[in-house]
Amino acid sequence: MKLNDLQHTQWILAQRAARMNPSVIREILKVTERPGIISFAGGLPSPRTFPISEFAAACEKVLRDDGQAALQYAASEGYAPLRERVAAMLPWPVDPAQVLITTGSQQGLDLVAKIL
Repeated sequence: MKLNDLQHTQWILAQRAARMNPSVIREILKVTERPGIISFAGGLPSPRTFPISEFAAACEKVLRDDGQAALQYAASEGYAPLRERVAAMLPWPVDPAQVLITTGSQQGLDLVAKIL
C-alpha cells in the first residue's frame, strides 16, 4: 500500500498529537470575530485605544532608516534599536541588554513561569 492510498484518518501520528485538544482560548477568540460582540473573555483591548497613527509613523521611520535590519531575523532578545528605545523610556536606569522583546503577553508569562 502506498502512502497516497491511505486515508488521512489512517495516518500514524505521534501519540502526543493524537491526544491534543483544541485551545480553549482560540475557541473563545473565534467568537470575538463576530460582528457586534464585545468580549471580555479573551482579554482583548478596545481597538479604539490602538495608537494606529503613531504605530504607522514608527513603522515608516524604522523601515526608512533601518528596514533591512528590522525585517531580518535577529537575536532572540529582539531588535536591538527597539530594546535600546524601550530601556530609554523606562523611569529607572536599565541596560538594553536587560530588555527582552516578546511576541506577546503569553510568551512573556510563559518565560516568567519557566524561570520561577
